[in-house]
Amino acid sequence: MNLTLLLILVFPLLAIGDILIGRTVRQGGMRVRQTSLLAAMANLGLVLCVLFSYDIARGGYQMVFEASQLRLPFFFPITFALGVDGISLAMLLLTALVSLAAIGASPENVRREKEFFICIHLISLGAFGAFLSLDLFFLYVFHEVALIPTFLMIGIWGNQDRKFAANQMTLYLGGASLVLLVGLLAFYFALPEPLRSLDLRVLDANVGRATLSPRTQTNVFLLLLVGFGALVSIWPFHSWAPKGYAAAPAPAAMLHAGVLKKFGLYGLLRLAVPYLPDGMETLSYFLLILILLNVFYIGFVTIAQKDLTMMLGYSSVMHMGYLFLGLLAATSASSDFSSAMVGLTGMVLLMVGHGLSAALLFGTAAEVRERTGSTLFKDLGGLSVKTPVLGFLFIIGGLASIGVPGLANFSGEVLIFFGTWKAHTPFVVLLLLGLVISAVYMLRAVRHTFFGELPAGVEFTDLPAAKRVWPYALLAVSLFVLGICPAILTRAVQPSLEALFK
Repeated sequence: MNLTLLLILVFPLLAIGDILIGRTVRQGGMRVRQTSLLAAMANLGLVLCVLFSYDIARGGYQMVFEASQLRLPFFFPITFALGVDGISLAMLLLTALVSLAAIGASPENVRREKEFFICIHLISLGAFGAFLSLDLFFLYVFHEVALIPTFLMIGIWGNQDRKFAANQMTLYLGGASLVLLVGLLAFYFALPEPLRSLDLRVLDANVGRATLSPRTQTNVFLLLLVGFGALVSIWPFHSWAPKGYAAAPAPAAMLHAGVLKKFGLYGLLRLAVPYLPDGMETLSYFLLILILLNVFYIGFVTIAQKDLTMMLGYSSVMHMGYLFLGLLAATSASSDFSSAMVGLTGMVLLMVGHGLSAALLFGTAAEVRERTGSTLFKDLGGLSVKTPVLGFLFIIGGLASIGVPGLANFSGEVLIFFGTWKAHTPFVVLLLLGLVISAVYMLRAVRHTFFGELPAGVEFTDLPAAKRVWPYALLAVSLFVLGICPAILTRAVQPSLEALFK
């Protein structure tokens, strides 16, 4: 039995245990931050080992760890099983990079330091568990484990309006989780009794694309779209995201916008594409309308923002539209399998690219707030004169966000547009115009924040050498590496995507 994947979950638990039992007291033992960094670096090293040792030729789920099967009374068997394929590998790499950067970007001398870092580790644990789980029950449970500390971090350590933002996120995402649970149960009980299972390996082997009737597929897909879609912040279930990210402390915003937000798309990729294709096809034009609203309505709202963090929050919501467009490449699979593969590969790449760039932008925006005491554009300007390193890192994140070639987002967006062109040409043409909106609001934010006249009477300092630069440099370098060499991920992702159509 391979224990490598189990260790990825064990390291955050060991860090939490070390913090709780008091070895991290400053007198003598390691500090909380150092313990957390060691655990996060160990996990990144493990994930990189898994990535480069994954057998692409064999494909499928590998390095599987499986515990004994349990049966819930009157319902269904559940199995604690962990495994990776190309899709989950991409998400694991994203989680490991953002988790390490979020810990490194945590503020110095934060109050209730132990509880703060325990929450970060719980979010990381939940994300790793969700992407590693081969059982739908644990996939759902691990995501809920990650959401609870996110609410706590916003409510306790957040900025202005943190209580309202935490309450709104709790209501929206708690409601979405209930709808999602109903959708997962509906999917399970809709399967013919001999084929019922929550194990993705069993489903892949026994459940075909036509197992469920078209009407049943449509009903189940609608439930999953509402549940997963609200977690992703698709219109009209989006209003929690900008206020939540604006109020969140930097690590919480980096982890949620960068990692947890991708859970909904990951879930739809795992369930809707292989088992509910007719439902996706039926509702494809309805989803396209929502995508247009995400891109254009939210895009123009983003341009109108006068606060940097609110602008970044709405920007993150807007870009979810392009990820959903990539998902719709699967609706053309019956007539053009190659286009579907191109679009879905682009979707996975953009999930990783957006996660890295969003984490970089929210982290550097928090550094701006720390130095100026404000994120209102009217209070900012000219920071690049005093903070050139911070300005450079923010600009890298902004350029990645608008899809500049050479950065990870560009590869994903191009593949999504190519993959969906044949099936949805008029919509793709319209959505290409949305890239102009992205450029307008992001370049406007750069100009208002880092160029122009310095605010009078305020002293600015740049990021301290090495001590605060490395978390953001890690994200920026990752954007360049995956932008220049996307094959690091695509060589493993493509075979796993092809398996969804068997």
